[in-house]
Order: sequence, then C-alpha cells, then structure tokens
Amino acid sequence: MRLMVFFDLPTVTKAEKRAYTLFRRFLLNDGYDMIQWSVYGRVVNGFDDAETHLNRLAASLPPIGSVRCLQVSEKQFASMKLLLGVKKLQEKKVNAAQMLLF
Repeated sequence: MRLMVFFDLPTVTKAEKRAYTLFRRFLLNDGYDMIQWSVYGRVVNGFDDAETHLNRLAASLPPIGSVRCLQVSEKQFASMKLLLGVKKLQEKKVNAAQMLLF
C-alpha cells in the first residue's frame, strides 16, 4: 500500500519558507520519496502502518496551506500512467511485483 501526500504551501514570507522547508524535511526523514513537485509518497505495510504515518503527518503539518493524503494499493499505484517525462531511479529499480514480495 502507498501513502501519497499532496501539498500546496505558501512561500512568500521568511516564516512561510521555513515552514515549507521543515515540512518537506519531515517527509524526507519519514521515508517519503518525491514523486514530483509537492507530491510525495511512501510504502506502508497495511492500514495500521498507514494510520501511524497519518498521525505523524498530522502532528507535523505547517500552520497554513493545503495538505492532502491519499492511500492507494500497490496495484493501483503500479497502474499509474506516466504521460510526460521519465521514470525516477526508484521507479525503475523497484516495480510492483517486487514490492509485493515484501
């Protein structure tokens, strides 16, 4: 299962830029990979693990902005179509069939 985080955060003032940086660092330190700008995702092991990471995410939210989260199965994630651009290194190395082995 994958946990996807989508966010839109203001970066006008110095405080807003700091909040953005802290939130992005939290995502990276918590095991999320950047899929594209302001879209991050991570693998979770079932609903209990997803709930744990959602609680961590909720505790680290910036004061203002928009943050959304979506849980998708590994099969749904693997069926995502790349319409423009190239796959990132992580996407090339690990496919859905390999993820199901873990």
